[in-house]
Amino acid sequence: MTKNILFVFGTRPEVIKLAPVILELKKYPEKYNVIICNTEQQKELSNQTLSYFGLKADVNLDVMKENQGLAEVQARILNKLQDVFSRNKLDATVVQGDTISVLTGALVSFYNKVPVFHVEAGLRSYDLFEPFPEEAMRQMASRITELHFAPTEVNKKALLNENIPLAKVHVVGNTVIDALFCLSNEVISSAKQFFEEKNVPIDDNLVLITVHRRENHGERIDRIIDAIKYLAQKYSDHKFVIPVHPNPNVKNKINERLGMLENIHLLTPLDYPMLVYLMKNAKLILTDSGGIQEEAPSFGCPTLVMRYETERTEGVKAGVSILVGADYDRIIEESCAILSKPKSKTRFDVKKNPYGDGHSAQKIEGLVSKFFKI
Repeated sequence: MTKNILFVFGTRPEVIKLAPVILELKKYPEKYNVIICNTEQQKELSNQTLSYFGLKADVNLDVMKENQGLAEVQARILNKLQDVFSRNKLDATVVQGDTISVLTGALVSFYNKVPVFHVEAGLRSYDLFEPFPEEAMRQMASRITELHFAPTEVNKKALLNENIPLAKVHVVGNTVIDALFCLSNEVISSAKQFFEEKNVPIDDNLVLITVHRRENHGERIDRIIDAIKYLAQKYSDHKFVIPVHPNPNVKNKINERLGMLENIHLLTPLDYPMLVYLMKNAKLILTDSGGIQEEAPSFGCPTLVMRYETERTEGVKAGVSILVGADYDRIIEESCAILSKPKSKTRFDVKKNPYGDGHSAQKIEGLVSKFFKI
C-alpha cells in the first residue's frame, strides 16, 4: 500500500535540504504519495527555492505576521498543521533541522500518533541560547522522532548519549551536498550573467558575507559591521558581497553603515543557485549561517563562522572553518590572514568536507522503505 508522507518546512535552508529527499521519494510513486507543506516562515524565499527544484507546495500555511513572537507563530503553525492532519491520513512526517516548523511539525505528528522522521538529526551545541531558539527546538524534536537521519558520526554519538535507541539512528551524510550536485551548467551560466547585470563581476578577490542570526542582533551586529567596514577599507581591491537579510534589526544597520563603501555590494536575498555561485567563487566567506558551514567545504573555500558555538564541529576539526564569534579582533585577524594572500594559496582539498558524498537522499529513501517494509 502506498504511504502518505508529509514534508513540513518553512525556510529556504529546509527546502534546500529536503528537496533532494522529496525528489528521491517521488521516483517511487508506487511506494509514496508525497505531500509538501510549507508553513511559509520565509514565504518568498521558501517558495522561490522550491520552484528552482521544480517543486510546489501542496499546502501553504501563510503563518507569518509582522513583529509576532515565537509563541504566537508556534501557536499559529500548530493549529493550521492540525487541520492538515485532520484532512489527510498520514503515515509519516518528515522534518529537517531545527526551526519552529520542525518542532511544531514533530509535535502535531506526535499528537496524531504519526511517526516523525528527522533529517539532519543530532546536531548539538548544548547551549540553549547559542543558537537560540534552534538548540532547544532540535533537542525537543529528538524526543519524539522515530527515525533520526544523522549527517555524521558525531551527530549519531550525540543522540546515543541522550539514550536514543541505536536502531533509530542512521548516519546518512548531509542532504545539502546532494542539493549542490543538482546545479546544471545552464544554471551556473545564468548566475554569472545575473551578477554581471548587477555590476558585480566575480573574480578571485570576492568575499561573501551573510549575517542574520537572532543572537547576533544588538551589540553583536554592531561589532560585525565595524569589522566588515575595516576590512573593506583595508582591502579596497576586494569585493565584499552581502545578501542583506530582510529582518529590520539587520537590514537597517547594514544599509546605513556599509552602503556608502564602493567595494561593498549590498544585495537583496539571493535565490539558491546565485548563493551557491558566490560560494563557489569566493576567496573567503564570513557567515553565521549553519548551512553555509556545510556547503563551503565542497568548494575549498575557507569560512569564518561568526558564532561563539557551532553544532557543526566537524568542519572546525577538519580545519575548513574557524569560529570567530562576533569578536571584532578575531574577525579582523583571521580575515587578514586569508585576504593578504592570493586566492590560490588559501584553498583546501575539497575531500576534507566531512559532511557528505551527495548520496544522502538515496540512503534515506532506503531506510524509509525498510521502515515500512515496502
